[in-house]
Amino acid sequence: MKPLAQPPTFSIVITAYQAADTIATAVESALAQTHPPLEVVVVDDGSTDDLAGALEPYAEQIRVVHRENGGGAAARNTGAEAARGDFMAVLDADDAYHPRRLEAIAELARARSELDLLTTDARLILGGEEVGTFAAATPFATANQRTSIFDTCFVGGWPAVRLSRLESIGGFDESFRIAYDWDCWLRAILDGAEAGFVDQPLYDYVLHDGSLSANRVASLWERARLLEKATHDSNLRDEERPALSRAVRMNRSRAAAAEARASLYRGAPRLPLGRLVAAPRLQPHARLAALLAVVAPPLARRMLPDDRPADDRFEGAPV
Repeated sequence: MKPLAQPPTFSIVITAYQAADTIATAVESALAQTHPPLEVVVVDDGSTDDLAGALEPYAEQIRVVHRENGGGAAARNTGAEAARGDFMAVLDADDAYHPRRLEAIAELARARSELDLLTTDARLILGGEEVGTFAAATPFATANQRTSIFDTCFVGGWPAVRLSRLESIGGFDESFRIAYDWDCWLRAILDGAEAGFVDQPLYDYVLHDGSLSANRVASLWERARLLEKATHDSNLRDEERPALSRAVRMNRSRAAAAEARASLYRGAPRLPLGRLVAAPRLQPHARLAALLAVVAPPLARRMLPDDRPADDRFEGAPV
């Protein structure tokens, strides 16, 4: 397609809840872009800490929108409604843009005007140190994006999304507390959106110790739920259903195995695992592991040692 004479406009939207300690870094990174955004919008998702005090030094440079606490998806939707740019560029309150991030995304948008999702690689930060990059663990899909999005959230959690496309799919699904970004990008791609990628780590994504394990079982079940939801998407093509069915089965099985491990090694109750013995869309080894975790824990431990796949190191990232 013919490149645009000028790039589209970008609203950087920062969603914040109890983020008084980190919001300054995020805001300063947004304001320091070599390609200035149209605006920087902070959505205060019902914070009770001194977020207002932390934002006061930037009062003349940003716009703050307040809402009752409703979770990340609801805050993103509020930000999208407030944004006046062509794209909403996502930034979490404890993360940061590198100075050239918006410039890189804007140049991609100018050169490839058909793209509705624009992203870059990201550095994964744990304890103040870089522990890897997102694309190393989750490579960006340059082909077959409609089925690749079933396997991984290759777009990441921090793209710029064209607001007209976001509106056409109904925004973020507020019933999801964890996987709302993956669900949103999946629906956008099935709706016809294409995603583009700048292969430079221009975003710092902060992993928290709590996110690495505490919500693991819930996170995996939410992944399975978003994929099951996609089976009812009117934009899903018949030839894509086998790939989606395999992804549902794999993710349900991962969630079941994680739930069994939690009961074997981390003190989670065993009895609820009984429901998985006859649950649909599970691989045989996951069903057997759940059964053994209830009736024969020693055997289950032999089948499910307390180790986790390499990509679980980045459980806090939307992989």
